[in-house]
Parts: sequence; structure tokens; C-alpha cells
Amino acid sequence: METARALFKAKGFNDVSMDEVAKAAGVGAGTLYRHFPTKEALYDAVLEAWTEKVRAAVDRALGLDAPARDRLMSWFTDYVELLNGHKGAAARITLALGDPGSPFAAKCTRYLDANQRVIDELGPALRPGVSAMEVSRLVGAVASVADASELSEEDLASMLRVVADGIVAPAEAELPRR
Repeated sequence: METARALFKAKGFNDVSMDEVAKAAGVGAGTLYRHFPTKEALYDAVLEAWTEKVRAAVDRALGLDAPARDRLMSWFTDYVELLNGHKGAAARITLALGDPGSPFAAKCTRYLDANQRVIDELGPALRPGVSAMEVSRLVGAVASVADASELSEEDLASMLRVVADGIVAPAEAELPRR
């Protein structure tokens, strides 16, 4: 698992073969395939550690004594970091959202659940109708751009602020008068 994790992180899902993982781990390909019948199954197992990290990141963000926007920014920053823990993962997971047949469906569900938890907790401070799917796709798109480019931390933070500002309900004083 550690060997596969390191290879996926360094090279990305598409550029790692099962034979390469077996050789690097010092096991026969047959042994690897007995435990993980497909590369997707191996990748899913490697990403399983994300479950606890996702839960901890949501707990940390929601536990802040701060306005909703700041708690969103904390979660979004961690979310991007989690998605980009493996080269190419942000795009693969974001593109798989809503596809129950995807090999990454379990990871998508975990992220959707995490975003729903954030929405449920911050509900009154958010625009009505914001969905976990929308949040997952928006932040996932930002993470995909960050993964595929050389964005500075400030450029990434600026994009996440735009997303957060679009989700947080405007203060009543800022609402246009009719």
C-alpha cells in the first residue's frame, strides 16, 4: 500500500501500472492482483486513508470560532490539499461526482457527505439552495486547476475566496432594496 501510495502521488493514476507497483513493492504481480483485482481497486484502497483526514478537516473547520466564510475557507483550503494529495486525483474525483458506476464513487460520496455536513452546520449563513454537489464541483474544479498548473498559494486562495463569497449569504445590509 505504501509503495502504491508513493507511486500514485509521484506519477498520478494514469502513469502507474500494476506491474510497476508489484515490482517496486517486491511482490509478484499475481499476489498484488489477488488483493486488488484492478488498478482502480488498489487506488481506492490507497485513498481510503482520506476518510479520516476528510473528517478531521471538516471537524477543524467547523470547530473554528469564526464567521461562516472563514470556516468555509478553512475547509476549502484543506479540501483542495486533500484532493491534490495524489497527482491527477482532483480531476478524476471531481469528474466522477454523481457517477455511481465510477471506481471512485466511494471517494466522491465521502466528499459529498463532508460538504453536506459543512452546509448543514453553516446553513443559515449560506445562500439558500446551495448543494453539496455544487460545492464539490466548484472546489474540485479549483483543485484541478491548481493540480495542473503552477498557481501561487495566493492565486489559489483568491479563487477559493470567490467560491466562498458566492456561497455565503449576503449580509442583510448588502441586499439590494426593491
